[in-house]
Amino acid sequence: MSSTFDWQTFIDSTYPAGLKVGGILLAHSRAVALEALDIARRLHLPLDPEEIETAAMLHDVGIIRTNAPGIGCYGAAPYLCHGIIGADMLRRAGAPEIYARVAERHTGAGLTQVEIAARALPLPADRSYMPETLLERLVCYADCFYSKSGDMRRKPLERVERSMAGFGEAVLGRFRELHREFGPEAAPVR
Repeated sequence: MSSTFDWQTFIDSTYPAGLKVGGILLAHSRAVALEALDIARRLHLPLDPEEIETAAMLHDVGIIRTNAPGIGCYGAAPYLCHGIIGADMLRRAGAPEIYARVAERHTGAGLTQVEIAARALPLPADRSYMPETLLERLVCYADCFYSKSGDMRRKPLERVERSMAGFGEAVLGRFRELHREFGPEAAPVR
């Protein structure tokens, strides 16, 4: 059963026309959506394509309230908080919980409570931000290959792995698990 939510109307109401960040959000999210849809088709994943597209288009909706001037964001919160901010925005708008959870859990290869506490990250440490469902893992994985700055082209696997390794072996290991599940060598679901 499809969990519908009009992502375009929500983004249009949240991102005023003409803002640099709105164009960046749409371009990035569209790239992530196309990647996730391609993976889902290739692997015959038991996911609704409309839900994949909606989740991917909304996963970064919270960036507008963060402080990331390089991409046109002039909010008060640290950029790392965009997932929980987006999840809150979606919940307040009455979006199905599946989309709020994707927003909340897509950062990097996920964040554990231990990592949040050990690094004193600006996130509530009372819960884990690890992607759990198939949809959450798929969007998280697809997102790793696209930046919101620079040319926004798909990053090669080696670059993604170097980036993940910069956050520690556990993060790199989690990304590699996602790659085994969704990468080119993954076996289709039958």
